[in-house]
Amino acid sequence: MPFIPNTDAERREMLRAVGVKTIDDLFTDVPQANRFPTLDLPEPASEPEVMAEMRYLAEANSQAQASACFLGAGAYHHFIPAAVDHILSRGEFYTAYTPYQPEVSQGTLQSIFEFQTLIAALTGMEVANASHYDGATAAAEAAILALQQSRGRHRVVMSPVVHPHYRQTVHTYLQGAGVNFAGDETPENYAAFQTRSRVKYLAKCVDESTALVIVQYPNFIGEIEDLAPLAEIAHTAGALLAVVANPIALGLLKSPGEMGADIVLGEGQPLGIPLSFGGPYLGFFATRQSLLHKMSGRVAGETVDAQGRRGYVLTLAAREQHIKRERASSNICTNQALMALAASVYLSLMGNFGLRRVAELCYHHASYAAERLARIPGFQIVSRYPFFHEFVLRCPKSVSEINRHLLDQHEIIGGYDLGQDFPFLANHMLLAFTEMNSRDQIDALFDALSAEAL
Repeated sequence: MPFIPNTDAERREMLRAVGVKTIDDLFTDVPQANRFPTLDLPEPASEPEVMAEMRYLAEANSQAQASACFLGAGAYHHFIPAAVDHILSRGEFYTAYTPYQPEVSQGTLQSIFEFQTLIAALTGMEVANASHYDGATAAAEAAILALQQSRGRHRVVMSPVVHPHYRQTVHTYLQGAGVNFAGDETPENYAAFQTRSRVKYLAKCVDESTALVIVQYPNFIGEIEDLAPLAEIAHTAGALLAVVANPIALGLLKSPGEMGADIVLGEGQPLGIPLSFGGPYLGFFATRQSLLHKMSGRVAGETVDAQGRRGYVLTLAAREQHIKRERASSNICTNQALMALAASVYLSLMGNFGLRRVAELCYHHASYAAERLARIPGFQIVSRYPFFHEFVLRCPKSVSEINRHLLDQHEIIGGYDLGQDFPFLANHMLLAFTEMNSRDQIDALFDALSAEAL
């Protein structure tokens, strides 16, 4: 840049605020050889050479996608019907544009309305919005809604088996807002972790200052619990219950709405959206009619025009483009419209029976895998509750070492290293199984881990 407005005094003040003395201290984690201006870039290449390099990288990506994948922890490898990509690629839809104005095309508005209808039906709720960035963002918006609705309450209770990224995002959104968090403190061992994840423990954290209780269903380590008792406890205390739900699991399990949830949210990536090495993904958000006016994001409504013809329009726009910023329900203004369309197409193609069949396959594949892997000496299934399509496997050595062996020697993408988020779960792997994992793949994982045990 030709001009940097910061004075030397301002730079010193900013450095002091972040806890370092010099600009160079900000880059201590970057290896010296890779720091600017010595970038060590290769020599310029011709167009054919660049194309050859890109083809090589593309083939490497294809090889990774072709590997048997047992990695989940919030993003899952599911089958996507070809019609999903075909419809997304149509010129009428293929844009990253976020619809802001009520006069946006009727086709776009209808697709949003149908997405909302499908999500409301899937979650057992009454209304849904047009989506958020991702599931973690939706969790943070749920906390904001509850705090606004509670009129002075300042406590948010989160289960420690809510996805770590979701909990971190909620903390980040609400930092400096005077919110008192409870329930998700890091336990000292696995026994305490299991206890703190249960309804009885969370119930002790709920008091008259609690605005919201956040749980996950199935939880981060794949286990299924009845949430109805916790919903009753939260409501008795005057708090709301938000449930982070796996949308595929809802094809088989009782919906959170049936168990008394006030808000249901989650990651919509399993609904026809590829892993794509991390995104873009989709955050869905549904709630009760009584909370509609506090719900952030876009809402498409159905109406009639002057001639009585059915039409669609963006409505109840409580964002800062339309009202005063301090009165806005949220200052996050973008949704994942194209990803929401993918989820709508997927759900429409699968239907009730298809979604249930996918969920059943996930459940049965995970059960078969657990039965097989439990036989390997040195490995142990530690999940105690019924699980949906993920469970925890205790390993005889580090998860990173096992995963490296699985990938290098067997072209298998292993599970998630839980020690990254919970120090007491070092050498514990979270394995995920979907309809895409055949019995042959599960048997190959069994053989690979059996050899590793030797």
